[in-house]
Amino acid sequence: MGDTYPKIRLAAVQAAPVFLDREATLEKACALIKEAGEGGADFVGFPENFIPGHPLWYYFEPAPGKRAMDLAVELYKNSVEIPGPHVDRLCQAAAEAGVHVVMGLTEKKPNQTGTMYNTQLFIGPQGQILGKHQKLVPTIGEKLVHTGGSGSGMRTFPTEFGPVSGMICGENSNPLGVAVLAAEYTRIHVAAWPNHFMPDHWASMQQSILIASRNVAYACKSFVIAAAGTVSPEMVDLLAKTDFDREFLTDPKKTGGSAIIDPTGNIIAGPLDGDVEGILYADVDLEQTIRDHLVHDFGGYYNRPDQLRLIVNDADNALLERVGGNQAGWWNRPTSTPEADSALALTDEQLAGALEQIDDAQLTSS
Repeated sequence: MGDTYPKIRLAAVQAAPVFLDREATLEKACALIKEAGEGGADFVGFPENFIPGHPLWYYFEPAPGKRAMDLAVELYKNSVEIPGPHVDRLCQAAAEAGVHVVMGLTEKKPNQTGTMYNTQLFIGPQGQILGKHQKLVPTIGEKLVHTGGSGSGMRTFPTEFGPVSGMICGENSNPLGVAVLAAEYTRIHVAAWPNHFMPDHWASMQQSILIASRNVAYACKSFVIAAAGTVSPEMVDLLAKTDFDREFLTDPKKTGGSAIIDPTGNIIAGPLDGDVEGILYADVDLEQTIRDHLVHDFGGYYNRPDQLRLIVNDADNALLERVGGNQAGWWNRPTSTPEADSALALTDEQLAGALEQIDDAQLTSS
């Protein structure tokens, strides 16, 4: 009989967030997860930074200006902690729908104010967190609000369908990132994309999405869910400052572009224009990943590790490391007790003897 590789249904979500509103976007995300489950999806991918939205304003606002800072503060206030109650709600939605979910969100570090990551969260169909991938290098305006992620998330995550993976926007063009996922035999990859690229980009967003996503599919011999954001009328009203801005933001060819791609690089669903919100579906046979690997297996026989090798640093390096006996800080020192004070106290005789030894040492040295 041999091994079996199931036929499953993939889904790509293309939608706009309720911009900079975590709770409202979370509810929209959960509704879309439910819709995907009702549509028979086994695995669903969401756009980049879907919760609570991408820092698009830096294309239109000067970075040090008050409005840009005000929007950045709102982004932080509406970002997501992992774990946390908002993640719990996503996990519940995934479990209720019985689907794997890869959610794009802005992550913030617990118990601090300032540091944010551009993150993909992987959730299993029982509502369990499988892992997360943080974008290694923020792009253009993202650099003003996001920091670089950990190499520990540049990897595949195990599922019942085999290894799965994700990368964010320009990372899907990174040859070394693609090589990592090819070496770990990803079968389903979520390429997450923002609502639009910068004005006057050399290529349209849709063209760029397809170039990069098809390359990942072909190099890794995997199925790729390319999930892109789009722009709501409310976002246009908030962001556009000129007629040119409004025309750019409402051009259906300069936003959106979601698609699903097979391991040979063929587009099997989409692409969707940017004036459409919806979910793309594709029924796939995971056995195809075997067939195409028999042509090129870049993690195996079609490579030369004696000649070409790639090293990934999985370490999470902390800025602060405490050493010594007071690692917890002065505020966590044990409270003084009479018993402890008595044990540490010197008797008059012991104190006199210690002072006499100090005097003798000083005389000897002189």
